[in-house]
Amino acid sequence: MDAEDRPKSRLISDGVFYLVAGVCGLLVGVLGAAFHLIVDTLLAWPVWLAARLGAATRVEMILAAAGVAAAGVMAAFLLTRRIAPEAAGSGVQEIEGAMAGLRVVRWLRVLPVKFVGGVLALSSGLVAGREGPTIHIGAAVAAALASGLRLAAADLRGLLAAGGAAGLAAAFNAPLAAILFVIEETRKEFTYTFRFYSGVIIASASSAIGMELVGGTAPPLKIVAEAVPLAVLPAFVLLGAGLGALGVVFNGCLVGLLDWTTTAFRRVPFVPALVVGAATGALLIVLPAATGGGERLILRMVADNLPVATLLAIAALRFASTMAAYCIGVPGGIFAPILALATALGLALGTALEGAFALPPMTASAFAVAAMGGLFASTVRAPLVSVVLAVELTGAYALILPVIVTCAIANVVAEWLHGRPLYEMLLERTLRLAGQGRPAATKPAFSSPVGFDEKS
Repeated sequence: MDAEDRPKSRLISDGVFYLVAGVCGLLVGVLGAAFHLIVDTLLAWPVWLAARLGAATRVEMILAAAGVAAAGVMAAFLLTRRIAPEAAGSGVQEIEGAMAGLRVVRWLRVLPVKFVGGVLALSSGLVAGREGPTIHIGAAVAAALASGLRLAAADLRGLLAAGGAAGLAAAFNAPLAAILFVIEETRKEFTYTFRFYSGVIIASASSAIGMELVGGTAPPLKIVAEAVPLAVLPAFVLLGAGLGALGVVFNGCLVGLLDWTTTAFRRVPFVPALVVGAATGALLIVLPAATGGGERLILRMVADNLPVATLLAIAALRFASTMAAYCIGVPGGIFAPILALATALGLALGTALEGAFALPPMTASAFAVAAMGGLFASTVRAPLVSVVLAVELTGAYALILPVIVTCAIANVVAEWLHGRPLYEMLLERTLRLAGQGRPAATKPAFSSPVGFDEKS
């Protein structure tokens, strides 16, 4: 039985809630680490395939890889569509909807489908992020604990926030960004009490601990970069403005393509998954840079000093492949693809400026880090999270000022262009397809209107 279907119970004490949040975070960290280990292990299948087909021609190798990837993506699609359709794509909008009382996290079906379907999809090479599955897995674990303990609705929603934060912390080993993401991204739904805020912090830290206990499976995204001169800051304003516009285009294209795919393939919904899966397998042999979540690609682009034209070509390919992968109805996140796309664009601008002016070494790397935060700010519309996520993932704390400038400008430009937060758009689309209408105010009645409320 789902947590929302349970009869309401009294609120548990603060101490018990913190303990439950800690257990939730630890479980999510271990599950997230296992998820990543399995995906990373299975992603080596092209090497295994090449060894088995040693005498095959290149065309035969491409066809074989296309078949393997298509089979994996199709399996993920069928599993998701038949058992837990809400597990498709990212889980963030589902968590926001559940916290607002508009959706239900049916953990009994979401947890296995998000895990297994996510493994199948990501190990096939799709351009999708690991954070989408782990965030939704985190919420499912929280819902399972709430169901078992018969928690009241208020505690359930607080625990969902903690579970989602734990999932993001497990994806990137970025517990601070995970805490801020839940607080800023779910600001309309989150209950701002000391109790629930503390629960999010505890769950995020516990998740990072659980992940490290299993072996520290977060992708290494450390980028060596030094502080840039103040004279270069106007270029980061330009970068932020461009990313602000791109974020609006990105969100519109993603939601528009989702709608088009649903309508155009209503009678044969499996076709997009089959085609994109086959194309992904072929690209794994022909052009690996156009596949995968992008974590390894980020480091390669920074280290290889690629020309501007190549970086722009990679950005175009990543944009198209991100759109295609997200719209086929399989589990997968969008954080990592956004970061890789932004890195290519930031490096392109930085490399162009390095060729035109006498700039300090590694200036292009600084633009890559700032671009990560800027594109995230313009798409998700969470500028504070964007700043912290960019510097926490890369370790480039010396770049805090240009990152802030880029994220602030990107957020403002997206607002001027009437851009809307991506997950808000995705939730509204989900509710529209389900025949639900989203009320004007989604903040729960038990939420404190301003600041922290010591009462739970």
